[in-house]
Amino acid sequence: MAIEIKDLTKRSVNYSQWYNDLVIKADLAEQSAVRGCMVIKPYGYAIWEKMQRQLDDMFKATGVQNAYFPLLIPKSFLSREAEHVEGFAKECAVVTHHRLMNAPDGSGVVVDPEARLEEELIIRPTSETIIWNTYRNWISSYRDLPLLINQWANVMRWEMRTRMFLRTAEFLWQEGHTAHATKEEAQAEAIQMLNVYADFAEKYMAVPVVKGVKSANERFAGALETYTIEAMMQDGKALQSGTSHFLGQNFAKAFDVKFVNNENKLEYVWATSWGVSTRLMGALIMTHSDDNGLVLPPKLAPIQVVIVPIYKNQEQLDEINAKVNPIVENLRAMGISVKYDNADNKRPGFKFADYELKGVPVRLVLGARDIANGTIEVMRRDTLEKSSTSLEGIEETVKNLLDEIQDNIYKKALDFRNEMTYKVDTYEEFKQQIEKGGFVLAPWDGTPETEDRIKEETKATIRCIPLDAQPEDGVDMLTGKPSKCRVIFARNY
Repeated sequence: MAIEIKDLTKRSVNYSQWYNDLVIKADLAEQSAVRGCMVIKPYGYAIWEKMQRQLDDMFKATGVQNAYFPLLIPKSFLSREAEHVEGFAKECAVVTHHRLMNAPDGSGVVVDPEARLEEELIIRPTSETIIWNTYRNWISSYRDLPLLINQWANVMRWEMRTRMFLRTAEFLWQEGHTAHATKEEAQAEAIQMLNVYADFAEKYMAVPVVKGVKSANERFAGALETYTIEAMMQDGKALQSGTSHFLGQNFAKAFDVKFVNNENKLEYVWATSWGVSTRLMGALIMTHSDDNGLVLPPKLAPIQVVIVPIYKNQEQLDEINAKVNPIVENLRAMGISVKYDNADNKRPGFKFADYELKGVPVRLVLGARDIANGTIEVMRRDTLEKSSTSLEGIEETVKNLLDEIQDNIYKKALDFRNEMTYKVDTYEEFKQQIEKGGFVLAPWDGTPETEDRIKEETKATIRCIPLDAQPEDGVDMLTGKPSKCRVIFARNY
């Protein structure tokens, strides 16, 4: 049962609390018995499934195939790529024993001290090591390349401060791992997958993103280059929403993955990895939703249209049912997901509030008087506007309205991002703008030391160097050293 939305904290009062309230009250997820882990509830999982299905189709259109690799990784594998292990060492959960036993005092079960593993196993924080160890068996010739593999899986990263969907100890994601004959092919793959992520974010999630490359400080552990899509949330903070990594030959060398090229010479393969996670759910919520609850883009809404009847007696309900049933069939035939809620255990007002809270894009309301007038009430969730329209051709009206809502919420998010993007040249200006939130475009001298100092003093990080950044001879706002272009700074999740 939905919880009354009057209990939803307003964004202007406490944005963080509003987010937490909304995740719970819209039935997306809840905390679990395991600290830092969440239970994704059916409505939340239905949104993730739609994301997954669409992304999977987009990956496969580029030639990618799905596979599955083990959850547990031998500890020794993580030692083979020094930067990689250093990047993840503090987040790893370690399996040390393989058996439990009854406690001698009868108090329950304890770890059997005789069952210690010869080598500890790591619950995967990411799968580069186990996958590249496997690829050594799959790759021997240039004819085996490119190898384009993705897996949908769960991973574990021991997080101290967690927030549902945005940062949890266990989360769901996909991770692509590809092997190539040349550096150029691998770099092209990393950029191609970044573009897939950006297309998905903008065309399906209705979330505008900036495509860019990470600074060395923010780069994935073990990568030569990390590409990112960065989105802006309604509180002006940035959210890294997907990354694609050019790994060079680091993992191929660590796991001795070589191939005979077309000149009959032996060389190491070139690699990429790329992933998005259930963090996208957080991006979806925080980009579009309002004080009444979720606002979902129609392309990802589990229920795109809900129809609620208004009636006084069974006779009126029978008349409405007869009118609505063919509409439901026609909408479904058009590929639109629709729910006809004629259950009599909840009042219409409760249903309205519940479907608003859950972000259903279009609500249709039909009563006996509407049937007599040949009209139906339509409400769109993005603007909360109601109108009365003709019952005749309502299916086409709904189809067009869903497209309009998808476009409108993207435009609204884009306009907000544009309003919250600033150019600065001095450090004083920078500090003032960072306090307001948003993306701040500032000249940077390219050194990790400068980036570290800015982060320490302002809590802002370089989100990315935009791929479309124009060369610009300037000076760093902090050091006065030469700068070649502007980078995006922001506070982030």
